[in-house]
Amino acid sequence: MRKILYIMIGCISLGLGIISVILPILPTVPFVLLAAFCFAKSSERLDGWFKNTKLYEENNIKSGMTKRAKLRIMCSVTLLTSIGFIMMGLKGIVVGNIVLLIVWIFHMVYFTFGVKTV
Repeated sequence: MRKILYIMIGCISLGLGIISVILPILPTVPFVLLAAFCFAKSSERLDGWFKNTKLYEENNIKSGMTKRAKLRIMCSVTLLTSIGFIMMGLKGIVVGNIVLLIVWIFHMVYFTFGVKTV
């Protein structure tokens, strides 16, 4: 029963990951990581298949990411963060804006200097 649940969650996450490649609003990496985790827990065959897909290889942070994948992630996060920043700014939530700005800065620094470009 647990394997079936992992397979279902992995397939849904994979679907969202594929959609997020097309729509820059959704982040790709969290969905790909969740799918990888679920497929690894469900079966060796699914895990092997998924790790050989182009989607996994493009977003595999351990070996590095392509410049295009890094830019796509950074642009998506910037867009979503700016929406939250504007909405909180309109409501006068200064502390929320500061926290969001700090998270955005660390995200940009991490993807610029922490993730190897291949």
